[in-house]
Amino acid sequence: MNSAGGLLALSRAYLRLSSGWKILLWLAAGLIAGMFMGESAEVLQPLGDLFLRLLLMAAVPLVFFNLLAGITANSDARKVGLLGAKVLGYYTVSTMVALVIGLSLAHLIRPGESATLRGEVSQSLGDVPAIGEVLLGMVPANVFQAMAEGQLAQLVVFAAMLGCASLLLPSEQREPIARFFGLGAAVLRKLVELILVIAPYGVGALAAATAGRYGSELFGALGLFVVTIWLGHSLMVLVYMFVLLAWARYSPRAFLANTAPLYATTVATCSSLASLVVSLDLAGRKLKLDESVYSFTLPLGAQINKDGTAIMLAVILLFTAQAAGIEFTLSQQVTVLITGLLISEGSGGIPGGGLVVALTFVKAFNLPIEIAGVVAGVYRLVDMGSTTVNCMGDLVCATVFGRQKSGSATDQAS
Repeated sequence: MNSAGGLLALSRAYLRLSSGWKILLWLAAGLIAGMFMGESAEVLQPLGDLFLRLLLMAAVPLVFFNLLAGITANSDARKVGLLGAKVLGYYTVSTMVALVIGLSLAHLIRPGESATLRGEVSQSLGDVPAIGEVLLGMVPANVFQAMAEGQLAQLVVFAAMLGCASLLLPSEQREPIARFFGLGAAVLRKLVELILVIAPYGVGALAAATAGRYGSELFGALGLFVVTIWLGHSLMVLVYMFVLLAWARYSPRAFLANTAPLYATTVATCSSLASLVVSLDLAGRKLKLDESVYSFTLPLGAQINKDGTAIMLAVILLFTAQAAGIEFTLSQQVTVLITGLLISEGSGGIPGGGLVVALTFVKAFNLPIEIAGVVAGVYRLVDMGSTTVNCMGDLVCATVFGRQKSGSATDQAS
């Protein structure tokens, strides 16, 4: 009776755990089981493959609808003019800086080397095209073919052009389109939430199968992986503080104090979209920014500005490549930067959304996604930092352009 009561108490305690703790628990259980079972643990691989396939299934429509929902949500087409070009340029440069930080740290720290795999791994990454070919390849010749083949970069370009075209339509035609894409994005976010219900078990199965197949080389690598990404996030925050001082003449100390409530939300929810309401409130109430600026830049940033996610993408790609014993050439790293820029801007601002895009990113370079899938066990730790950096970057952008428009050039008191 006591034993039954203890099991009941344990089951209730387990059900009360957050999804992040459940994933960590099953990751640990999978790694331990894999080490004891050896290669026989590969019998669990189909469950892990199912989880990965479900995530990849949601990736393409999630990116497509999220981008279009963000662009078509703007009711005033005049906002997509000079300000839009400046903001997009800022977000592009910011994301490129984040990707360079992620790649540089992954090269210096080399977190994947302690997870070097045994056995044969394909060394072929395919022919790396010239930059002109890469840019041309971003424009789809057949949109439906791009969707069927999961060409995310092409879909991002098409979605951006389609969204901009919709802004030129009369309001009576534009509003139903905006509602359609908004509903599409909402239902796809719900789909990802449903898929993530099985995340603990899928991650546990992947961990068991991978540990059984590759052995103890994987241990210790995940901790270094998380530290590498957190260091990248910290460096990106320093970049933001420099931007605030140099271009907005705003005290970083005052900025962090005024926006502190946002970071509690980002850590708790790990969702850029969920934290958007707090960002909008703080931009007007605490930062005193021009509403016509932040009401445009913040929703757009929640959709396409993913500096924290970009750092994670760069590190997880090189982590997987290093674990597979593959080195990227300089030309291949340029391709990584361009592809990462587009894919990070299309990632969904929901808990776990970055992981969906990360697996697609790794797959695009013909690397073993089962290794990338193992980091899902510590993804909650990564996602807290990624979401915080994503949302902080949006508010920094709104502060820079909002203060420029209002003509405020005086330093904020600390």
